[in-house]
Amino acid sequence: MKKGKLSPQSKKLLLLFGSILLIWAFVKIFPFRLDLTEEKRFSLHPSSIAVLEALQEPVEVEILLTGQLPGGMRRLQRSIEETIRTFNAYSPYKISFYYEDPLNLPADIREDYIVGLAEYGINPTNLFITEDGGQKTRLIFPGVVVRNEAYETGALLLQGERGMGPDEKLNLSIENLEYELIQAIRKISTEKVFSIGMTIGKGEMEEDDGFGVVEALVDLHEVFKIPLEQASKPEDLDPFDIIIVAGPKESFSDKEIYILDQYLMKGGKLIILVDALDYDMAKAGGDGTVALPLEHGLDQLLFRYGIRINRDFIQDLNFGYHPVVAGYFGDEEQIIPLPWPFYIAAGRMASHPITKGLDQVMFRFSSSLDTVKADGVVKTPLIFGSEYSRKLTAPVRIAFEDMAKEPDMEAFGLSNLPLLYLLEGRFNSLFRNRFLPDGVDRSTYQEISEDGKVLVAATSKLFKSQKSFMDGNPLPIGEDPFNNTQYANRQLLQNAVNYLLEPDGIMATRTKTLQIRPLNKLKVREEKVKWQLINTIAPVTFFIFLGLLWAYFRKKRFS
Repeated sequence: MKKGKLSPQSKKLLLLFGSILLIWAFVKIFPFRLDLTEEKRFSLHPSSIAVLEALQEPVEVEILLTGQLPGGMRRLQRSIEETIRTFNAYSPYKISFYYEDPLNLPADIREDYIVGLAEYGINPTNLFITEDGGQKTRLIFPGVVVRNEAYETGALLLQGERGMGPDEKLNLSIENLEYELIQAIRKISTEKVFSIGMTIGKGEMEEDDGFGVVEALVDLHEVFKIPLEQASKPEDLDPFDIIIVAGPKESFSDKEIYILDQYLMKGGKLIILVDALDYDMAKAGGDGTVALPLEHGLDQLLFRYGIRINRDFIQDLNFGYHPVVAGYFGDEEQIIPLPWPFYIAAGRMASHPITKGLDQVMFRFSSSLDTVKADGVVKTPLIFGSEYSRKLTAPVRIAFEDMAKEPDMEAFGLSNLPLLYLLEGRFNSLFRNRFLPDGVDRSTYQEISEDGKVLVAATSKLFKSQKSFMDGNPLPIGEDPFNNTQYANRQLLQNAVNYLLEPDGIMATRTKTLQIRPLNKLKVREEKVKWQLINTIAPVTFFIFLGLLWAYFRKKRFS
């Protein structure tokens, strides 16, 4: 053999090594990902990729779902890991993760840590585990804590609508993983860029002074109070991306209505929460009181946009509870919760990014909504009442003594009454073909809106806080101070605001669906033995056959 000449085998090895090196270099220079799954479960929405590419520092994710878990929870756990690894493929800085069980922390910090998780909405869930032929229970925290050098936030990952089965809830939680995780990363890494305005001056802030809305939105948005009577022209509202009108008790003037109308015409977004009837709960004891029509001046505006709020109240047998003084024990009041059909615990949600996966939402003293013709406007009902509802037309009696009576089931014959509407499209101005109010600049008047959005509910209390019995301070939206129940009103507000601002942004990730492919239990039971034999005997038989075949050819070759 001549010096320096490679054998054919060496050339093949060298060629193989060079090809591998070339492919590695190509992937490093031009990185790419292929998602071959049917549902594109490993693909991210462009808005999520934009958030990740804009990261300026590493991010750490603390996964609280750990320990001995049944199959479904392990699938959720693996999906969290897979989503974080997918995030890493697009982030210029590392997104690391580790596991932490809050119950295993040292006793001196465990309680404070769990209280801190509750502030993020991460409360423990009781999980049933089959072990050694019996069932055991343990607490889990189905959420994550996301932090960088300066900030920290948390996200609850196990979600689902009331009435869903365990598999459906897990599947829905996995579908929403991208949204929940990217929203948490966005909170700690993005400066506040949107401004939310809340009108005042018409009795709107009498209950919680806007605390609930500010507390729910302050992480991502700036919230301001707007005395609308001080606005002289529609352009005064231009700095605000959304205007919230919640619970006016006095009528708006024609000029104020014109300013709101033109704000929408020029691309603004509105959230309108108004009462159709006026009532005084302080007079509900004894013989009770009567709710009468309330004039706020927005009926014609909403009618032109495609919604009519009826002058009635809805009662629903899927109700909440209201605390009532039942008597005294010594000098102390004895307060008990009694069923109150005016409080609707609504759990039927439309398949929409705003409401997908929401738990029950509390509607207090809500009126019925009807749609009317409005060319160019799409009207989407988002939340519905139960199968047992009724309408009480004004004047409506409100009395605590009615709580003691058994409801007449036959009277609750209505079902699926819509409680919340989203209006989208090109709106016609209320002042089209009408005289404009005095003192407005007619040169800036616009008859038809750009792509507008309006969220409408017939109750002013949808996004208002209740007060704590302990200290009288307002609580986060949706928290029931007496029954220690958390409704999903706060998350509804956050979802609605995010959708109104960026319908094609990260809210669009909530449209992702993953198909559940459960095994056919009947087929499994009937064919169990057959598949056990195939999975155990077939591989062994196959390799025995290969061994005999190899021995035969070896004997034939060397005989």
